[in-house]
Amino acid sequence: MSIELPPGTAAYSNSNPPPKNRQVLTLMAMFLGSLGLAIGAAIWLAGALVWAIPPSVERQMGRAILPIYEAQSQPSATQAELNRLLERIEVNLPAEQKENRDYQVLYIPNDTVNAAAIPGDRILIYQGLLDEVQSENELAMVLGHELGHFANRDHLRGLSRSVMVRLVLATFLGDAGSVGAIATNSVSVLTNAQFSQKQEQQADEIGLTLLENTYGHVAGATDFFERLSKKENSNLAFLASHPPSKRRVQAIEREIAEEGYAKRDKAPLPSVLTSAISEK
Repeated sequence: MSIELPPGTAAYSNSNPPPKNRQVLTLMAMFLGSLGLAIGAAIWLAGALVWAIPPSVERQMGRAILPIYEAQSQPSATQAELNRLLERIEVNLPAEQKENRDYQVLYIPNDTVNAAAIPGDRILIYQGLLDEVQSENELAMVLGHELGHFANRDHLRGLSRSVMVRLVLATFLGDAGSVGAIATNSVSVLTNAQFSQKQEQQADEIGLTLLENTYGHVAGATDFFERLSKKENSNLAFLASHPPSKRRVQAIEREIAEEGYAKRDKAPLPSVLTSAISEK
């Protein structure tokens, strides 16, 4: 005959008493601590491994991602002109940064104000960013900045961190589905990558050096960022994924003063690019 328990009585036997709150909290703290340590180790490992990834493997990574952006890009006179400018700049890179590389611009006719370096030696330039620039020099600074991210492998750090952290979470939480979503989510990771202040400063320094080597002076180096600094409260993708523009302008100006770089007349935007802006 079954015995009914009074309402509100816990269904634990004397041989299996309910766990105490302190035990539950201890187990939870141990689990979260282990998870935190694993994530920290994954982030450190991701940063260390990027230097071990050869360009050939990086290009293979790019093949899995590039089709998504190539579908959004628009081969055109605008894209060809952007690549001509990129070629002028990249010849000034150190030999080790050009070897086995095929840097190209993908022009995306979208209002997004952004630029990004992605695996596969590609630099994304959005129409929204072109709308903001007013000289060839400041556009060259943006392209040089993105080449700086390639030099420091920053474009791989955010992606590798995302992959490693997701794998750790999938391992601890048993969510195999999240592993399958890594490739898809990596696309947003790339376009919305937030680099550290140090990474951005290092990329700016490389961009500044390339600008000086290309034109013989650095006029226009801060123009783009000064213009964006007036829109810091706007919902712009570039501002969301980069440090405050005012701080960047100050750091670039300090570098210009320390290096003794000259400033001369700026080159106007090529007519092809101004036509693309006026036709928008």
